[in-house]
Amino acid sequence: MAHSLSDVIREGEGAQDAVSLGDGIYMSKGIANSYLLTTGEGDLIVNTGLHTEALETKARFGRVSNGPLRVIVFTQGHPDHVGGWSQFDAPGVVTIAQANHPDVREYWRGLHPFYAARIAKLWGLYMNNADWSYLPPEPVLTTTFLDSHDFTLGGRRVELHSTPGGEAADALVVWLPDERIVFTGNLMGPLFGHVPNLYTIRGDKYRSAIAFIHSLDRVIGLAPETLITGHEVVRGAEEVRRRMTGVRDATQYLRARVIEGMNAGAGLWTLMDQVRLPPELALPQVHGKVPWIVRAIWEEHVGWFRYESTTELYPVPPSAIWGELTELVGGAGALVAAARAHVGKGQPLQALHFTDMVLARQPADAGALRVRLAALQQLLDTSGRENFSETAWLESEMRRAEEAIPS
Repeated sequence: MAHSLSDVIREGEGAQDAVSLGDGIYMSKGIANSYLLTTGEGDLIVNTGLHTEALETKARFGRVSNGPLRVIVFTQGHPDHVGGWSQFDAPGVVTIAQANHPDVREYWRGLHPFYAARIAKLWGLYMNNADWSYLPPEPVLTTTFLDSHDFTLGGRRVELHSTPGGEAADALVVWLPDERIVFTGNLMGPLFGHVPNLYTIRGDKYRSAIAFIHSLDRVIGLAPETLITGHEVVRGAEEVRRRMTGVRDATQYLRARVIEGMNAGAGLWTLMDQVRLPPELALPQVHGKVPWIVRAIWEEHVGWFRYESTTELYPVPPSAIWGELTELVGGAGALVAAARAHVGKGQPLQALHFTDMVLARQPADAGALRVRLAALQQLLDTSGRENFSETAWLESEMRRAEEAIPS
């Protein structure tokens, strides 16, 4: 199983064969895997991957099946699931997605330059200078549905069920009732059995905690014996149920504690700092991270106004007075000294607040950049490099700080 984005990328690289999963099902590894379901009357593909992966995926599937492609199903409308569609589409191929798919694709298309810039900034160290600016042809849907859609292909019964608590509002699962196999895509994120990411720092809409819980319950209720995610395969009805129930119960616990804390008058920063999963509900935090989930639950319910300052309501951020404040304390040197003192006390976040103030006006201040590097290193060391989004961000920020230090 992949444990980091780098592992996922490496698994998808190079010419390799599709992996047989039994029951006439094959997996092509990629940033998000694509799956081929074969029948006597033609084939079905679950997700088409990124546009850069599609030709290799098509070649892999072509080596294990010579049947015509009949159906394409998208488990969600993100680029790593739908980007390769145009390279698989052909006359007579039916493309199916949940009814919210056009809306999901509309905001991804409309924000494409924004998302491309953020993805490049976050993952640039790992993506081998990939060009995220290209926007591949948009999928043209043949069939959409609201809650459920059933069909039979070559004697294989297929059911599609909406799971809007997934990574996008058009999320669905593919259920094969006869084989008791479910394809969940990234309903639970790229890593199964981990703390869910109700908000990804790549940027996306918040994912509702209660909708996520209901979607997990829907899949648990199917009692699958094999669960195939966007990245891995889990076998055994009890193992699937145990791990899915663990994620559901952990999410329920976090949601309850956040709402309880809000009603008790605790602030957002306090809850982010204090809410933790108990040992019996502990999950890996390689994708999601508990403080991020806490903030996502808070802001999902009450939005961005925290009632901390009247200035939150107006377009003048705290940074608007940083220059004046810097002068009042005697210049950038005093702020850098304060930041360095915080690093010495193992308080990297306080240090970063000070260096942010300096670098906003003097982006090449060598002293501030060196202290910033030290603070980022402390954060990285403290994190244990468990969460791959956090690790990617910190390492990318360190690289940018290093490159900005005057030679």
